[in-house]
Amino acid sequence: MSLPTVTHRVEFLRHPHPGYPHLMAWGIRIDGTDLRVLVAEATRALWSRELDEDDDTLQEREGFLLGQHAPLYLDDDADGARARAHFLGDAPPDLRDCDTGALCLLGCSCGIDACWPLLAVVRATTTEIIWSGFYQPHRPEWGELTLGPYVFPRSAYEETLAAPVPLTQDPLALLLGEG
Repeated sequence: MSLPTVTHRVEFLRHPHPGYPHLMAWGIRIDGTDLRVLVAEATRALWSRELDEDDDTLQEREGFLLGQHAPLYLDDDADGARARAHFLGDAPPDLRDCDTGALCLLGCSCGIDACWPLLAVVRATTTEIIWSGFYQPHRPEWGELTLGPYVFPRSAYEETLAAPVPLTQDPLALLLGEG
């Protein structure tokens, strides 16, 4: 007998890209928590092996963890068509791992999505969208991150993707020292 599937709630957000206010970005919340916060928690111990804690204050380390990724820019997407295709699993080659098929859910804070991406496998069925197998391709030694899998009801997923929450700034701007 299999266990019942736990479903999650996703929200897509649209706001000026952090650091590049002339660009619009696509942010993500899962069950009300920004995906970057979830990634910060999942990578905290991994980063602690690489970073010299004596060089930074606690506040600087937290800023680094939260700021390691940014919402996706997905250039030339004024009507949201590119984002809808992307988040339903049809990502362009520059935002997809050709070996695993995983796609970019978060980009780099430099403004180039593929520079430091958070990748995950996105699988769409007729009733669900599943995100699993999260990883950072530039840190293969980290392996799969302790995130997900996240199962979203497809109808609710498509609704928020079609009508993302409009924001005037990045919801983490104050925590990142940008607001």
